[in-house]
Amino acid sequence: MADCTYCTDALNELHMNQTKDIIKYKSKFLNRLFNIRSLRSCRLYFNCLFFICLFLIQYSINSSSFLDVTPVKKKRGRPPKQQAEDGETREEDDEVEAAKKAKRALNRFNGMSVAEVMAKTLPDVITYNLDILIIGINPGLLSAYKGHHYPNPGNHFWKCLFLSGLTDQQLNYMHDQSLPEKYSIGFTNMVERTTPGSKDLSSKEIREGGRQLLEKLQKYKPLIAAFNGKGIYEIFCKETFGVKAKNLEFGLQPYKIPETETVCYLMPSSSPRCAQFPRAQDKVHFYIKLKELRDQMKGLAPSREVEETEYSFDLQLAKEDAKRIAIKEEQLDPEYESCSALHEETRHSNNSSK
Repeated sequence: MADCTYCTDALNELHMNQTKDIIKYKSKFLNRLFNIRSLRSCRLYFNCLFFICLFLIQYSINSSSFLDVTPVKKKRGRPPKQQAEDGETREEDDEVEAAKKAKRALNRFNGMSVAEVMAKTLPDVITYNLDILIIGINPGLLSAYKGHHYPNPGNHFWKCLFLSGLTDQQLNYMHDQSLPEKYSIGFTNMVERTTPGSKDLSSKEIREGGRQLLEKLQKYKPLIAAFNGKGIYEIFCKETFGVKAKNLEFGLQPYKIPETETVCYLMPSSSPRCAQFPRAQDKVHFYIKLKELRDQMKGLAPSREVEETEYSFDLQLAKEDAKRIAIKEEQLDPEYESCSALHEETRHSNNSSK
């Protein structure tokens, strides 16, 4: 079996990586290689055929010009963070992310840093003999920056106040200073210091804040001390009455403020992250009952202007969904308003001091 010039040239081109002509004339080349029987008498025919086929397979995998390859559609959204070989985020990414967070904070407070906002305080809106004094845990960053109570547009306080009939028109945080004179409603907090979240308060601050709140209530003597959130009242009840509150129910509480006729009323937190009552319509009931309690204590005839309607949803399912939402937001939002951690910290501190 002799070597033909055709196969010899083809193998030389393969070995020398001069393959452009082979690709350009691949159909013609293969047709001649498979169909010309005279070449099969060549000793190099099968070697040449093997290398040509192997090359074409490799080229079809690596080159989009040989086969029509459909491009992969890129997913929308931000690309995942690049990570180093050891699995840790690159230091450059951390620095960029920190710079972005700082910029967002500056934009949020019109150029003021978080430290500068925390140095601000939120004045009480209070006077003597109010019908209702709304009590929060402490000022948040947005409240201190705005200088008003409950300025977060997602907070349900102002909406519930109107839907329950405690105000005759829809108000917002800009009207907080007018409430004592017009509706006999005021605002205060247990702790004066501004923090990003209530979990940033120490147990010592909370205990001292409870004592200051008691003095404030004894001085101004409101008709009803309305605690905006269960965790606040749990702490106050422990510090003021020496009673560990168990299985607290919302509504009128059994204890009065010492040396006064002020009663305590507990309602769910107006925060949209309140897990048990995630929507404004879930909380209106407690504001309606607060209004009824005020009217009863003042000897006013009950009003029929606001009537409660039955809920059109499964409350148990709503609670479960709200808990899942709350957990997600707690991981992402540093201002998650939860006082349960504060109560636990205070309780452990009290136990250790005994």
